[in-house]
Amino acid sequence: MFVKTALIAETGKLQKFAFRLTRNKDDADDLVQSTCLRALEKSSHFEPGTNLFSWTSKIMFNLFVSGYRRRVKYESSSDPQPYLDMASTAPEQEGVTELSQVKLAMAGLSPDHREIIILICVKGMRYSEVSEVLNIPIGTVRSRLARAREHLQTIMSPPPNNNKLQRLQAAHPANTNMPVIPAYIASRALQSR
Repeated sequence: MFVKTALIAETGKLQKFAFRLTRNKDDADDLVQSTCLRALEKSSHFEPGTNLFSWTSKIMFNLFVSGYRRRVKYESSSDPQPYLDMASTAPEQEGVTELSQVKLAMAGLSPDHREIIILICVKGMRYSEVSEVLNIPIGTVRSRLARAREHLQTIMSPPPNNNKLQRLQAAHPANTNMPVIPAYIASRALQSR
């Protein structure tokens, strides 16, 4: 058993040893605190006349190694913090703006053109499937899709004197019941096959 004041006298050396082990002041403070607590709990195992610093530094080293092994085994392999730090989110303003423009442009299409674009470009159906669903020949599906894409392209990129998109914005408020079409799908609709 040792005197508690002797343990207090050793904390300076323990602090230096802990800093050498952890290389971080906060972690060193935690390690010293854990070491002192363990030394007080196990004070009955201390043999009087032996070196108190050697005994407590051995406790400290064992605590450090146990903590290191625990971190390597559990935290390193599944700790999400490094991945969360690297993750970033792109701004959504442009996508929202494009989506609202595509939504308005889709409202300006005829029902047949809107339906053909939704079936092929949004739902990803094949020409033959659309032909069966709409009960029209495949050639009609292709020509209707080509005209729909062309009309959508005209609405989406009007010439400087054509204010069709602005008129559509005024005619169709933002809360229309049009299906939501992501911008990347709308861009596929504008591309020719």
